Amino acid sequence: MPNNTILTQIDQQPMTTYQWFVIGICIFLNIIDGFDVMVMAFTAPSVSSEWLLSGSQVGLLLSAGLFGMAGGSIFLAPLADRIGRRKLILTCLAIAAVSMLASAAASSQAMLAIFRFITGLGVGGILASSNVVASEYANLRWRSLAVSLMSTGYGIGATLGGVLSLTLIGEFGWRSVFLVGGMTTVVMLVLAIWLLPESLDYLFAKRPSNALLTTNKILQKMKMSTIAQLPDVHVVATQQGQTAISKLFQGAKARQTLYLWFAFFLVMFGFYFVMSWTPKILIAMGMSPEQGVSAGILISIGGIFGAAIIGLLASKIRIFYALSIFLGLTALCVFLFVSVSAQVSTAFIVGIFLGLLINGCVAGLYSISPTIYAADVRNRGVGYAIGFGRIGAILSPIVAGIFLDQQVAAATIYAYYGIVFIFAIGLILLLSREVNREQKQPV
Repeated sequence: MPNNTILTQIDQQPMTTYQWFVIGICIFLNIIDGFDVMVMAFTAPSVSSEWLLSGSQVGLLLSAGLFGMAGGSIFLAPLADRIGRRKLILTCLAIAAVSMLASAAASSQAMLAIFRFITGLGVGGILASSNVVASEYANLRWRSLAVSLMSTGYGIGATLGGVLSLTLIGEFGWRSVFLVGGMTTVVMLVLAIWLLPESLDYLFAKRPSNALLTTNKILQKMKMSTIAQLPDVHVVATQQGQTAISKLFQGAKARQTLYLWFAFFLVMFGFYFVMSWTPKILIAMGMSPEQGVSAGILISIGGIFGAAIIGLLASKIRIFYALSIFLGLTALCVFLFVSVSAQVSTAFIVGIFLGLLINGCVAGLYSISPTIYAADVRNRGVGYAIGFGRIGAILSPIVAGIFLDQQVAAATIYAYYGIVFIFAIGLILLLSREVNREQKQPV
């Protein structure tokens, strides 16, 4: 069975239990990632109180993990092409586990920032590779759902981080949250060593030792015929790789690329402000620590459903318009959220909707970005867009910390970030217009 026939059969045959099982493993990897990254947002008030940190110092702690995620995506994820997706994921899980456990023993803000950066490195490598594995093991019909479910895993992990923080901090202190997170990551590492399969594309292209045996074991689990020898892989001419970057900026494609990049930047900028700073700001405005963390948890809970809802909406109208609606409603919720914070029950309700909408915005961008580029530059185009968005994610908590140090009112800060989503609407509509023009051009 030739290589392209195997991959075509995976695309066309009904999903098997094993394929859903592999996607489930990838979702659990994202749950661990969501916990490991967002736990800093829930422990920030306690850490700040113990070490008497300024807003800028807390912002640096919140951004350290995001710096690491960017580094992991850029520098670690490409290693999967050489050593395999599975091996990279296992390595990055080990990195995240050790650094989470070390965070529990940190004795200073600088030390904790370093460990948070290292955790981010591991998470960045896991996210990039687990998304690819989930996509490869899904058939064509369910591939989009598989990617969407990956996004919900991150929200579930963030929610669990908040719930555990609320439970553990009062009884055992903030260090216990990192300790539990590190131990959970160790358990996930053991399970991944036992259960996570290798990428078939990697086995075909790189042919590591026992590649044929490993391939046939995977094919049997997917209820496909085994093969007598590995298929021949015809390597694409390197000239394509050399010109891939320029293809992102050829003619009208340049405008599409820039609109997409800056849309990612703005949405990530707003998203990580809401997810990282909300508990601390609400506590500073008069909520109890438990109420502030609870508000952050409710935002994460809402986010679990955001990707699914925008996907349903996009089945009725164009994804560009669905995302624009979500961005507008997100801006409205951001404006409302802080103004109703004095009424705790109302703030919680708005928080659920805010989490749903803002996570839906991120999922919408992930849905749009692959449609912008041709297959030969799709991974590069999407990867660069996400990487540019990470710059916004990194800057966002730092900028908010500076605002707080300058005694800018919380309502004003939230208003600034709400405007960010309005600007993003303009970029998405411009992007939609450019895509329409390209589709109407004669082939």
